[in-house]
Amino acid sequence: MMIWVMLVGGLGFLLVGGELLVRGAVRVASQLGVSPLIIGLTLVGFGTSAPELVTSVQAALSNAPGIAFGNIVGSNIANLLLILGASSLVTPIIVQSSALRRDAVVMVAVAVLFSVLSPLFPMGRLIGLIFVAGLAIYIYAAFRQETATEPDHGAAFDKGLAAQEADPALSPTAPAEGSLLMPLLTSLAGLAIVVLGGYLLVNGAVALARSFGISETVIGLTIVAVGTSMPELVTSLVAAVRREADVAFGNIIGSNIYNILGIGGVTALIAPSQVPPQIVGFDNVLMVAVSALVIFFAYTGRRLTRLEGGVLVAGYGGYVWWLWP
Repeated sequence: MMIWVMLVGGLGFLLVGGELLVRGAVRVASQLGVSPLIIGLTLVGFGTSAPELVTSVQAALSNAPGIAFGNIVGSNIANLLLILGASSLVTPIIVQSSALRRDAVVMVAVAVLFSVLSPLFPMGRLIGLIFVAGLAIYIYAAFRQETATEPDHGAAFDKGLAAQEADPALSPTAPAEGSLLMPLLTSLAGLAIVVLGGYLLVNGAVALARSFGISETVIGLTIVAVGTSMPELVTSLVAAVRREADVAFGNIIGSNIYNILGIGGVTALIAPSQVPPQIVGFDNVLMVAVSALVIFFAYTGRRLTRLEGGVLVAGYGGYVWWLWP
């Protein structure tokens, strides 16, 4: 019973803390006169990935690489099969933007890069630095793209936009008079709650794996990965319901790029560790294959139909059935 309390409580703290962290940070940035575009591309984009980031770092520090990297790879698989598939069932997703098509290639490329490097080298600080630098270049390119005379919205922009549309409180407002104390305290409280949630979730997941004789990697790839992907699920479904399906698609593509370059990079920088053989031999390959499948679906007819969404969701069901003992 205590294990499930830790799991559910940890997930709850992650989601609530992540919300407070982003809200406070957006408010601080708005009062300081930071551009709404920068806020969307960075604070909101990173903020919705806070659950995955904290959980993977906590797991790596706790010597549970199966959960740390299972969370990253499992989140990417869940994003594409479960969340994008469910969004396509709500409304067919039309892929219109050429920038999204470029971002889709980036998503596949970073998935391939991670899959090639992980069996050859430990995820050490050099690789972590390369990944984080790659994300910084990606965000800079996205910013340049958005500030062009005729901006062609990309996945990084859509990731921030999806969160802002799901929760208007995450949208920057006009600079207001007043103290920065409350927004700063809100951000710090959110950060503390996220860290506590990650601690509880990781410890609950490890305890669950040991009590049932299930590998930590399987728990990381399923329960932890889906739990920490809740912000992506909510924001993509809201975008789909509002008939802004291209935003839902961009949100998932952007999230997968953030997960590997940002979360994988920071995890490797803070707590270098080896990717477990199970992930290297199967899940990495599946992540690349699913990424390619989604791009194939998107390029055929420039849309993801309800039928294709059903195939993706059914594929995730089969994946969990295959993994679970």
